[in-house]
Amino acid sequence: MTPPSSSGAGRVAGTLALRTGSVAAASLIPGLPDDVAAVILCLLTFPDQSRLRATSRAWRLLLSAATLLPLRRSLRLPRRHLLCLFPTDPSLASPILLDPAAPTAWWPLPPLPCSPQLYGLSNFAALAVGRHLYVLGGSCFDARSYPLGHPSPSAAAYRLDLAHSRHYWERLPDMQVPRGSFACAPSPSGGGVIVAGGGSRHPMFPSNGSRTGSTEWYDATARSWSVATSMPRDRAGCVGFVAHGAGDGGEDEFWVIGGYDGYTTVGGVVPNDIYCRNAVALGLWSGKWREIGDMWEEGERRWLGPVAALSADDGRITEVFMLDGNDVFRYDFASNRWLREATTRRRIPNTESCGFVSMNGELYVLRSAKVPVEASGPWRQLKKKPALECQVYNPGTRKWRVLTTHPPVHAPIDFRTAALCTVEL
Repeated sequence: MTPPSSSGAGRVAGTLALRTGSVAAASLIPGLPDDVAAVILCLLTFPDQSRLRATSRAWRLLLSAATLLPLRRSLRLPRRHLLCLFPTDPSLASPILLDPAAPTAWWPLPPLPCSPQLYGLSNFAALAVGRHLYVLGGSCFDARSYPLGHPSPSAAAYRLDLAHSRHYWERLPDMQVPRGSFACAPSPSGGGVIVAGGGSRHPMFPSNGSRTGSTEWYDATARSWSVATSMPRDRAGCVGFVAHGAGDGGEDEFWVIGGYDGYTTVGGVVPNDIYCRNAVALGLWSGKWREIGDMWEEGERRWLGPVAALSADDGRITEVFMLDGNDVFRYDFASNRWLREATTRRRIPNTESCGFVSMNGELYVLRSAKVPVEASGPWRQLKKKPALECQVYNPGTRKWRVLTTHPPVHAPIDFRTAALCTVEL
């Protein structure tokens, strides 16, 4: 990293004087000026910063979001993305954070509050808005329902503030419409969330479930949900993102792509989903939906694969990518087509599920693996330990790299039910 300029060092010193003036009797790191010590602490990984907050009051103030984020901006440090992984039902298994700068260090978060009546939560949405992590909706089983064993959609909403020294989940007002497997994205203004579509489908009953086309958004300031214009057709299993300036007159739009909207029957008995090849977009100023044509031709693919979006420094989405088998496709807004971008460095069998997410301007293809490790003891036997293989693609250089990390899980991760999101700090 290049050394900070004199103006940057002045801003650092001024911020330190403002934030740590009440505890300035002791230096941050003995033997070092406070501005140099602040730069060192800024460059630490997120798990290390979380652990070191308890060192002293001065460190707790410096490593808080109110001080740390302005310091990183004044030093012109690059944005930091964290990977948040939900291996399974978040009320049973803790979500875990990974800082790509330290792929061996995972940081566990507390599990969601557990309900004695609800179990088997799946198909929920996890997304981050600033320093807040949201878990919305999903499909679960209710021990009080009849007939017992049929899944029902959830309207629950939770939020966790990553800037707090002690992480805990806050229960938010329920959504107006219960839903799982729906499209969602951060709202461009107000730090809220916009959601659309969804249904009640659960992985244990992959052929059944309701669908909805309702749309609503959460206002973080008012702490309330508001209903918007419903989609032209019911749709579930879809993906959403905000495309800045994509509408008429440069209007920001909330795009909903992929998913399924209806079904036919095979042999008149087995339901078969009808997957959507088109997209719909909601104008965030006009409040009206417009339909976008098919994104691929008949026979080219059956359904939309996992989608990841890259954003600029101001948070605006610049490019959208899709993983289809072992190929990465880039979406071309002008032609409304998916164009082949690259092929994964290591082939992934069709029988395996994988995750797809963007971090720090790169695309991560994640798959579970078992890596042999040498066990401790006199016999030094080789044991296979669950691992996460990450194939990382840089669209700028068009090059791949591979890294392996060991998440704190005891079983392989099934990405058909696991949830992923990117947290930007």
